[in-house]
Amino acid sequence: MSACVLIVDDDPVQRRLLEEAVKRSGFKAEVAEGGESAMAYLTSAKGAETDVIILDLVMPDLDGMGVLERLKAAGIAIPVIVQTAHGGIDTVVSAMRAGAFDFAVKPVSPERLQVSIKNALKVQALEEEITRIQRSNKGTLTFKNLITRSETMKRVIGLGERAAASNIPILIEGESGVGKEVIARAIQGTSDRRSKPFVTVNCGAIPENLVESILFGHEKGAFTGATEKHTGKFLEANGGTLFLDEVGELPSNAQVKLLRALQEGEIDPVGAKKPVKVDFRLISATNRDMIELVKDGAFREDLYYRLNVFPIHVPPLRQRPEDIPDLARHFLARCAAEESRRITSIAPSATALLQAYDWPGNVRQLENAIFRAVVLCDGGELTINEFPQIAAQMDGFEAELPPLPVKIATCMPVEPAVLASAPGGGETGRETVPYGHVKVLDAGGDIKTLESLEETVIRMAIERYSGRMSEVARRLGIGRSTLYRKLAEYGIEARAS
Repeated sequence: MSACVLIVDDDPVQRRLLEEAVKRSGFKAEVAEGGESAMAYLTSAKGAETDVIILDLVMPDLDGMGVLERLKAAGIAIPVIVQTAHGGIDTVVSAMRAGAFDFAVKPVSPERLQVSIKNALKVQALEEEITRIQRSNKGTLTFKNLITRSETMKRVIGLGERAAASNIPILIEGESGVGKEVIARAIQGTSDRRSKPFVTVNCGAIPENLVESILFGHEKGAFTGATEKHTGKFLEANGGTLFLDEVGELPSNAQVKLLRALQEGEIDPVGAKKPVKVDFRLISATNRDMIELVKDGAFREDLYYRLNVFPIHVPPLRQRPEDIPDLARHFLARCAAEESRRITSIAPSATALLQAYDWPGNVRQLENAIFRAVVLCDGGELTINEFPQIAAQMDGFEAELPPLPVKIATCMPVEPAVLASAPGGGETGRETVPYGHVKVLDAGGDIKTLESLEETVIRMAIERYSGRMSEVARRLGIGRSTLYRKLAEYGIEARAS
């Protein structure tokens, strides 16, 4: 689903023109006939889907300045593009101070409007990403900061908000890369343990002989190499939340201690003389079938039921394609900022490609694909061409690969006998070179003339780009009139472009 633009204007002609311009730019358009109807729409459930507002300043019931004031009072942080027929400097300053993102004087051209919308989406995505990172680091990330529009994720959020209200153990299930840790951080940020420690442990990445020491800590001298006391992850999370990722990978001896910590609220550091009381909220996560692990004897049944008190299943990305455009836009904003690239948007055709793909690696794979596309992109918009591997797997999508580099083959003269026997040489005695190569030496070993080389390159370009003369001229770096003049000089027939 494309970004949604709400058009607020009391003039029906202006509404129709703006609606058509927004749709031609690849965005979804909604309309409101005035300020009051706009506020009613924005405060409804459907209004949460709005990404940008195009707002007329002069309206009879509630004018644009009034709408800006109400948006600020309601805490609705949607970028607003203000437009009016009177573009005085005082009006511009007042609108910007009231919270407008951009200002346009009627009649605004479709191109100018498209640029303004894309800039608003980019800045909004970057601001939200910065806020999300800051909240995640501070332990105050909430479900309102998550990027989602899908109904399946609304159920996940509802369960998470209920779980956050208590201290119940939570097991988050889902495929690798779906965002289980993000859900866990949102649960902490919504609970009364917000701003407290959030300690993450990847159980599958800890060497088996160090699991107990890392999780529960050890005393100085408890074993060879224990030169100092180590508190362990449970004590680090005291008062906050302990997130055990890939909990199914825990070895059996650590499972026993984890069960005791859950039941008694205390841990036994290695080498300690007495148990230590800890206050923690446990959230576990796994991408494996825990029931099968229990059946196979790899995981304790009593511990499984102790962890699985409140299960939350996070659906894979392929089951919520409506989330992909927003996720892609946010990843684009962050990656473009990190790489210092001026890439502002994703083409509608590229968005359709991303939504059609299955994403076996889920959100993590999408993020990596956007990062790679940003590095590949030469323009200001991501297109299908920046996702060649994905397009190759999908019917109906084709990425245009970059042209093969023209390599200069400085071959020495070839003996006539060799020429005659060369593939394709036949009676003509002409050498064959790999496609994409240009011979610079003639049969006598002398350099060819520039005119001869130019003719060869032009013919190669026409063949490479199937006679599309506009593309040929662009790739050769010359104007179309110059190209047609050279075609006439060399007697090359021009194809229709």
